[in-house]
Amino acid sequence: MNDFKIGSAEARFADLIWENEPVTSGQMAKLGAAEFQWKKTTSFTVLKRLCDRGIFQNEGGTVTSLISREEFYARHSLQYVEETFGGSLPAFLAAFGTRKKLSDKEIDELKNVIESMRG
Repeated sequence: MNDFKIGSAEARFADLIWENEPVTSGQMAKLGAAEFQWKKTTSFTVLKRLCDRGIFQNEGGTVTSLISREEFYARHSLQYVEETFGGSLPAFLAAFGTRKKLSDKEIDELKNVIESMRG
């Protein structure tokens, strides 16, 4: 499994790319400057890290995604649960529930998600 752990600035930059793709590398550097006040080199460094993780590619000066935002966050979540809770989703939810009580609406939504996943 690729390493889908990224920092918050990298995640925000990835979101910018997903929102604007396909984007030229020059446009991408301008987005980084406008959104984060980054120098061009910083944008390219962050992009290289995201490309090295298999999330984006920079071919011929055009940046495109290799996986969708939804797929990335699904894999990222799975990796987190695997590493932190031994792959146990119930253990994750139990830990989450100790700090934040769920509303009736959230519980109903979770039940619907679980029902849709039954095989």
